[in-house]
Amino acid sequence: MPQLALLLVADGTGDAGQFRQLDAATARFPGIPIADEWLGTPMLYSSGTTGRPKGILRPLPENPPSQPLPLFDFLRQLWRYREGMTYLSPAPLYHAAPQAAVSLTIRHGGTAIIMEKFDPEAYLALVEKHRVTHSQLVPTMFSRLLKLPEAARRRHDLSSLEIAIHGAAPCPVQVKEQMIEWWGPIIHEYYGATEGLGFTACDSAEWLAHRGSVGKVLLGDLHILDESMQPCPMGTPGTIWFKTASAFEYFNDPEKTAAARSADGSMSTVGDVGYVDADRFLYLTDRASFMIISGGVNIYPQECENLLITHPKVADAAVFGVPNADLGEEVKAVVQAMPGAQPGAELARELIEFCGEHLAHFKCPRSVDFEAELPRLPTGKLYKRTLRDRYWGNKASRIV
Repeated sequence: MPQLALLLVADGTGDAGQFRQLDAATARFPGIPIADEWLGTPMLYSSGTTGRPKGILRPLPENPPSQPLPLFDFLRQLWRYREGMTYLSPAPLYHAAPQAAVSLTIRHGGTAIIMEKFDPEAYLALVEKHRVTHSQLVPTMFSRLLKLPEAARRRHDLSSLEIAIHGAAPCPVQVKEQMIEWWGPIIHEYYGATEGLGFTACDSAEWLAHRGSVGKVLLGDLHILDESMQPCPMGTPGTIWFKTASAFEYFNDPEKTAAARSADGSMSTVGDVGYVDADRFLYLTDRASFMIISGGVNIYPQECENLLITHPKVADAAVFGVPNADLGEEVKAVVQAMPGAQPGAELARELIEFCGEHLAHFKCPRSVDFEAELPRLPTGKLYKRTLRDRYWGNKASRIV
């Protein structure tokens, strides 16, 4: 039976002496299966389109632990997981993808190395030290690796890497081109949701032929539909719907479950917007709810807007994502000041500090601009797109 190892790295040095081998740690437990032992599955949580965590409940699989879930077997074949592999996770394990990858690694008798936080040069050093074969990152990590000094980038031997997977957010084309040039054609991209609606993927060769794509559908039946639930022409963005690849419901929330499904119940969506090309490769262009994706983290601007409006010097506020070469997007606030309040750098600093007192740092605006009046429709709805588009120009609000 292969040895199993799980190495936690807190400071980039990875002192394996702090940890016990899995075999030794489990020696006191029975070595034979329980009579009615069945394989379970975690109930993961997804932010969804409202910003509030939603538990995603699926039917329990009817197979023993010795038989992997069909999805895991699919991923094993796609990304060539194997006995003896070494997986480096720079991402937290509460995300579905890193959790699945580490589970697959352990199941195959591999070594899983977990970084408590991502540091680009420490990451490269760990690849060299442990002869890492597989890893999974987000585009912001790619960007930060590329911004290391040339000497630091070339200092470490990365030749052991066989597969580098990325997802969580669209990757800027220029960033991915540079990563493929640096690491070679080992980079694989995927698009999916914790809900398990569908799954697209592409390897380096496929991506180079379809730059900006998140891949071709491998699981699920993809449909791009307009607001009337009619198919969009090829190349025209619309909401991404899947005839679900796996059944699910949001835990204790039948309303959200119903909202994510088509009227006839045959399709589901998480509110992403995109289009397909002639070869049926999918491209992401926006999120229907103006959600911001910064460094692979979902940020919902409404929370910040609701806070800003309570400040005594703010008459109205809009928060949205603007381009950031490192993070993909960053949080921007546009504010209408109260009469008597002086717009400018001093007020901008005051508002950013105000947000920092009440919100997590990553949810706070990095900058504040001012307008005499924000565009609101007669119904009172903030017409945020007219503001946001000034910062994105002719591009959609994703860098692809």
